[in-house]
Amino acid sequence: MTERRQQPAAVDARDAPASPMSGAAARAGEGMPAPDLSPEPLLSVEDLHVSFATDTVTVRAVEGFSLQVRPGEIVALVGESGSGKSVSAHSIMRLLPRTGRTRGRILFEGRNLLELPEEQMRDIRGRQISMIFQEPMTSLNPVLPIGLQIIEPLQFHLKMNTRDANARAAELLRLVGITDPEQRLKQYPHQFSGGMRQRVMIAIGLACNPKLIIADEPTTALDVTIQAQILELMKSLSRDLGIALIIITHNLGIVARYAHRVVVMYSGRVAEQGEADPVFHRPRHPYTMGLLRSVPRLDRPRTGLLATIEGLPPSAADPLPGCRFAPRCPFHLPVCDTPPPLAPTDTGGLSACVRAPEIAAGKLAWSKAGIAAADGARQDSPVPVISVRDLTKHFPVKTGMLARTHQVRAVEDVSFDVRPGETVGLVGESGCGKSTVGRLILRLDTPTSGSIAFEGRNFADASRAEFKTMRRKIQAVFQDPYSSLNPRMTTGQIIAEPLTVYDLAPGTAAARERVATLLNEVGLRPEMADRYPHQLSGGQRQRVGIARALAIEPQFIVCDEAVSALDVSIQGQIVNLLESLQRKRGLSYLFIAHDLAVVRHISSRIVVMYLGRVMETADRDELCDRPLHPYTRLLLDAAPIPDPAIEKARAPRLIQGELPSPLSPPSGCVFHTRCPIATAECRAEIPALRNLRPGHSVACIKV
Repeated sequence: MTERRQQPAAVDARDAPASPMSGAAARAGEGMPAPDLSPEPLLSVEDLHVSFATDTVTVRAVEGFSLQVRPGEIVALVGESGSGKSVSAHSIMRLLPRTGRTRGRILFEGRNLLELPEEQMRDIRGRQISMIFQEPMTSLNPVLPIGLQIIEPLQFHLKMNTRDANARAAELLRLVGITDPEQRLKQYPHQFSGGMRQRVMIAIGLACNPKLIIADEPTTALDVTIQAQILELMKSLSRDLGIALIIITHNLGIVARYAHRVVVMYSGRVAEQGEADPVFHRPRHPYTMGLLRSVPRLDRPRTGLLATIEGLPPSAADPLPGCRFAPRCPFHLPVCDTPPPLAPTDTGGLSACVRAPEIAAGKLAWSKAGIAAADGARQDSPVPVISVRDLTKHFPVKTGMLARTHQVRAVEDVSFDVRPGETVGLVGESGCGKSTVGRLILRLDTPTSGSIAFEGRNFADASRAEFKTMRRKIQAVFQDPYSSLNPRMTTGQIIAEPLTVYDLAPGTAAARERVATLLNEVGLRPEMADRYPHQLSGGQRQRVGIARALAIEPQFIVCDEAVSALDVSIQGQIVNLLESLQRKRGLSYLFIAHDLAVVRHISSRIVVMYLGRVMETADRDELCDRPLHPYTRLLLDAAPIPDPAIEKARAPRLIQGELPSPLSPPSGCVFHTRCPIATAECRAEIPALRNLRPGHSVACIKV
C-alpha cells in the first residue's frame, strides 16, 4: 500500500546510540544542562539565502541566516509568521520544494549538506538528524498502525528484524510516556489524543538516536498541560543523551523555560541572537523589545491595554532595501534605510540595529503611551445578559461491531452568568466541553437538559419571532477566520450578508456605507471591502470576522479561541480591539481559550472546566493568584512565564496521565484519576460547586 504523507513522519537513525554529554554542567536552578562547549559545533549554518521562484516574482524567504548549534544545546528560533524560521529548518533538512533555491553553507559535522548527493543526504537525514513537525495528523499515515510507522526507519536504516524492531518500538513508546505500548502499537493515529500523537512523532524522531532534532512548532496545537509534558520530555532527552535541539516557536514562555540560546528572526533576516537571559532581560533590537512587551503575563495583574507592534511585516516578494523593521520601528532614522550589519553587543550577543549602543545605554525605550490602565465596561445590572443553569449535553455515539449506542457526556451541570459589559473566560484542556458550551449558547446544538436565558428570557420558552430577535443579539468570532469566511465572497459581501438578512441596510449604497464604517471600526481601510479572504493576512481576516459579528449590533459575542492562531503582536492588536469595542458598545464576551495569560488579561471572571464539569470560578486575579482547586493549580503551574529567571526557579509540576474519555468518565470527582491529593472519598462523591470566598467557588471536598 502506498503511504500518504504530506510531510516526512520519521527521520531515522544511526547505528550507534548517542553518548551522553561529557562534562555538561547542570543549568542553575532547574537541572538543565549547559551545552557541550567543545570548539567544533555540531551544526553550522553560514550565510544561508533561500528564495522561491514563481511565475511573476522571486520570493526571498531567508537572507544571510547564520547559526551554530553544539551537542546538547537547545536553540530557539522565534519571530512572527513569515519570518523564515520554518524555511531555514527545512533548508537544513534539504526538504524544500523544487522551486526553492539555496546558497551558503550548512555544515553538519564538517560536511556541507547542500553539496551532498541526495543518496548521502538521505542517509544523514535518516540517521543523524530528525524533525518533528507541527501537526502530527498530517505527518502520520492514517491507514497504517502506529507500530509499522515506528519500525519503518529501524528496519530500513538499521536493518533490524521484525522482532527486534517491535521491541525497540515498544521501548520508544515507554520512553515518551505512553502506557501499554504493546497494544498501542496496533492502534491507528485517530485512536490517539493530540498529545499522544505528538509523543509518537517524538518516538519516531528518536528511533535511532539522532544527534540533532529540529522541532517545528511541536506544541502549538496542544493544551498547556500536554505542552509541558512534551517539552519536559524533550529537555530530559537532550540532557540524558546529549541531543541538540532546535525549537521553532512563537511562544516566548516556552523559549524562556527551555532554551539556552535564542535567535530572533524578522522578515527573513536575523534581528538578534544571544543567550536566553540577556535576550529577555537586556534586548538590543527594537523588534525583540517590541515582542517581549506584547506578551501578556500570567504572573502579573492586568495594568492596561496590551502593548503592540503596529503594522505588518513587509512582503518577501518586495522586501525593503534597508532594515526590514524600519517602517514599524519607533527609533527609525535615515541611516536605517541601508542594510544594518549583524554586530556584537555588550551582552555577548549579536544585533542587526545601528542604534543598539543607544539601547544599551538606556537612551531608547518603547513609549508607554497608549497603554494606560483600562478595563472592561462591566455594568451593575440585576439581569445578566446570559444566564446558564445546570446545562448538560450528551451526544449519542455508536461503537463496536454491534453498533451499541453510548453517551458522550460533553457538558454536565454547568452554571454561570455573564453580565452587561463583562468578559467571562472559559478555560480547560481540549475535550473539557468549552466549545460545546459556546455552541449551546449560540444554539448551534440543543441542550440535553438545563436552561440558557438571554436577558432573563429562556431560549426554550421563546417564540420563533422572539428567538430570531435574541439570535441577532448573540454572535460569534471563531478560531480560524479562513475556514469561517466564505472564500468566494469579498470582504464587503461577507460583512453585508447579515445586514441583508435582517434588513438593516436597505439598498446597496446604505449597505456599502455601513460596511465601510464597520471596516474602519475594526481598523481596516474601506478598500479592503473588495478583497477576498485569501488576499488578507491572518490578523486582517480575524478583524473581518469581528466586523461581521458587529454588523447586526449584538450585545453578546462568543469568542471561541479567537486569538490562538495569531502571532504575539497581532494577538495583542485583536485583544485590544475587542476591549475597545466592548467599552464603546457595552458588549459582553464569553472568551474561550487555552492561553491562560491572555484569559487573565481580557477577562473579568474565569470559569475552569474539566471533563464537562466546572471545577472552579472566581475573579481573574483571585483565581490566578490564589487558586483553590488542584486542577487549577496544576493548570497554572504548567503555563510557562516569559522570563528565564523566573523559570529557573520553578520546579516542573506536571499533570500525570491522559484526559479520561467522556464516554466513560470516572466516578465521583472526574479529576480524581489525575489529582495528586485524591483519596477514596473523592472516587465516591461528586463534589458540589461551593462558594468558599466572596465570588470564589470550587468543586473539591479537599478545600
